[in-house]
Amino acid sequence: MFGLSELAVVLIVVIAVIAARKGPELARSAGKAARVLKAERRAMKDGGEPAAPRVIRGETQTPAPPHRPQD
Repeated sequence: MFGLSELAVVLIVVIAVIAARKGPELARSAGKAARVLKAERRAMKDGGEPAAPRVIRGETQTPAPPHRPQD
């Protein structure tokens, strides 16, 4: 049915499509990680303790009870 070369082309196309969708997100994530590591390295070089992680407090919401129609 399909030869090895056709399957390779299909695989390359699938990888390219996935990379086009996820590429910017992965690059952004890698950039954030690099900035954090750079800041931590700078803090350790200055002799201080590493910066405490930022904690962002969120609000929890309870789900609303299911709506029951009146008879």
